[in-house]
Amino acid sequence: MIFILLFFAIVVSGCAQQQTQSTSTTGTTGTGTATGAVKEISVTLRQFSFEPGTITVKKGDTVKLSVTSTDVPHGFSLPDFGVNLTPGVGETKSATFVADKSGTFTFRCSVFCGSGHSTMSGTLVVEE
Repeated sequence: MIFILLFFAIVVSGCAQQQTQSTSTTGTTGTGTATGAVKEISVTLRQFSFEPGTITVKKGDTVKLSVTSTDVPHGFSLPDFGVNLTPGVGETKSATFVADKSGTFTFRCSVFCGSGHSTMSGTLVVEE
Protein backbone atom coordinates (compact mmCIF):
# COMPACT_ATOMS: atom_id res chain seq x y z
CA MET A 1 0.00 0.00 0.00
CA ILE A 2 2.84 2.38 0.86
CA PHE A 3 4.47 1.61 -2.49
CA ILE A 4 1.29 2.61 -4.35
CA LEU A 5 1.02 5.89 -2.42
CA LEU A 6 4.69 6.66 -3.04
CA PHE A 7 4.29 5.90 -6.76
CA PHE A 8 1.33 8.26 -7.10
CA ALA A 9 3.15 10.98 -5.16
CA ILE A 10 6.08 10.77 -7.58
CA VAL A 11 3.80 10.85 -10.63
CA VAL A 12 1.84 13.83 -9.31
CA SER A 13 4.99 15.77 -8.43
CA GLY A 14 6.38 15.07 -11.92
CA CYS A 15 3.18 16.35 -13.54
CA ALA A 16 3.25 19.53 -11.45
CA GLN A 17 6.90 20.09 -12.35
CA GLN A 18 6.09 19.61 -16.05
CA GLN A 19 3.52 22.38 -16.00
CA THR A 20 5.85 24.91 -14.41
CA GLN A 21 8.82 24.15 -16.64
CA SER A 22 7.15 23.77 -20.02
CA THR A 23 6.20 27.39 -20.60
CA SER A 24 9.24 28.22 -22.72
CA THR A 25 10.11 26.57 -26.01
CA THR A 26 13.61 27.97 -26.23
CA GLY A 27 16.23 28.50 -23.59
CA THR A 28 19.90 29.09 -23.02
CA THR A 29 21.53 27.49 -20.04
CA GLY A 30 24.96 27.12 -18.54
CA THR A 31 27.54 29.63 -17.46
CA GLY A 32 30.50 28.21 -19.35
CA THR A 33 32.44 29.97 -22.07
CA ALA A 34 32.15 28.58 -25.57
CA THR A 35 35.54 27.74 -27.04
CA GLY A 36 34.59 25.11 -29.60
CA ALA A 37 32.21 24.48 -32.44
CA VAL A 38 28.46 24.93 -32.55
CA LYS A 39 26.78 21.51 -32.60
CA GLU A 40 23.13 21.35 -33.68
CA ILE A 41 21.56 18.12 -32.47
CA SER A 42 18.02 16.85 -33.06
CA VAL A 43 16.67 14.20 -30.71
CA THR A 44 13.48 12.21 -31.27
CA LEU A 45 11.61 11.05 -28.16
CA ARG A 46 9.33 8.03 -28.35
CA GLN A 47 8.23 5.31 -25.99
CA PHE A 48 10.74 4.35 -24.52
CA SER A 49 13.85 5.67 -26.23
CA PHE A 50 15.81 8.67 -27.38
CA GLU A 51 17.19 8.75 -30.92
CA PRO A 52 20.10 9.16 -30.86
CA GLY A 53 20.63 7.50 -27.48
CA THR A 54 24.22 8.74 -27.25
CA ILE A 55 25.32 12.27 -28.09
CA THR A 56 29.05 13.08 -28.31
CA VAL A 57 30.49 16.61 -28.29
CA LYS A 58 33.77 18.28 -27.35
CA LYS A 59 34.34 20.30 -24.20
CA GLY A 60 33.70 23.96 -25.03
CA ASP A 61 31.20 23.24 -27.81
CA THR A 62 27.95 25.19 -27.89
CA VAL A 63 25.17 22.62 -28.12
CA LYS A 64 21.91 23.63 -29.81
CA LEU A 65 19.48 20.91 -28.86
CA SER A 66 16.07 20.36 -30.49
CA VAL A 67 13.85 17.61 -29.06
CA THR A 68 10.66 16.31 -30.66
CA SER A 69 8.08 13.99 -29.12
CA THR A 70 6.42 11.64 -31.60
CA ASP A 71 3.86 9.58 -29.70
CA VAL A 72 3.02 10.85 -26.19
CA PRO A 73 4.22 13.82 -24.12
CA HIS A 74 7.82 13.29 -23.01
CA GLY A 75 10.51 15.21 -21.22
CA PHE A 76 14.23 15.67 -21.85
CA SER A 77 16.11 16.30 -18.62
CA LEU A 78 19.88 16.87 -18.62
CA PRO A 79 20.37 18.27 -15.10
CA ASP A 80 24.17 18.57 -15.31
CA PHE A 81 23.68 21.35 -17.88
CA GLY A 82 20.38 22.79 -16.58
CA VAL A 83 18.25 21.47 -19.45
CA ASN A 84 14.64 20.31 -18.97
CA LEU A 85 12.38 20.40 -22.02
CA THR A 86 8.83 19.02 -22.17
CA PRO A 87 7.50 18.77 -25.73
CA GLY A 88 3.94 17.60 -26.30
CA VAL A 89 3.03 15.18 -29.07
CA GLY A 90 4.36 16.46 -32.40
CA GLU A 91 5.99 19.45 -30.70
CA THR A 92 9.65 20.48 -30.79
CA LYS A 93 11.37 22.39 -28.00
CA SER A 94 14.91 23.75 -27.99
CA ALA A 95 17.70 24.70 -25.62
CA THR A 96 21.26 25.92 -26.04
CA PHE A 97 24.08 25.25 -23.59
CA VAL A 98 27.87 25.18 -23.46
CA ALA A 99 29.42 21.78 -22.77
CA ASP A 100 31.78 23.30 -20.22
CA LYS A 101 32.73 20.12 -18.35
CA SER A 102 33.99 16.81 -19.67
CA GLY A 103 32.62 13.42 -18.74
CA THR A 104 29.63 11.18 -19.28
CA PHE A 105 26.21 12.56 -18.33
CA THR A 106 22.82 10.87 -18.28
CA PHE A 107 19.68 12.40 -19.74
CA ARG A 108 16.26 11.00 -18.91
CA CYS A 109 12.60 11.39 -19.73
CA SER A 110 11.16 13.74 -17.12
CA VAL A 111 7.46 13.21 -17.93
CA PHE A 112 5.80 9.90 -17.06
CA CYS A 113 5.16 8.31 -20.45
CA GLY A 114 4.06 4.76 -19.70
CA SER A 115 5.26 1.44 -18.30
CA GLY A 116 8.82 1.75 -19.66
CA HIS A 117 9.35 5.33 -18.47
CA SER A 118 11.90 4.38 -15.81
CA THR A 119 14.21 2.85 -18.43
CA MET A 120 14.08 5.81 -20.83
CA SER A 121 17.54 7.34 -20.68
CA GLY A 122 20.46 8.32 -22.86
CA THR A 123 24.04 9.54 -22.58
CA LEU A 124 25.84 12.78 -23.36
CA VAL A 125 29.58 12.26 -23.75
CA VAL A 126 31.68 15.43 -23.52
CA GLU A 127 35.24 14.71 -24.69
CA GLU A 128 38.28 16.77 -23.74
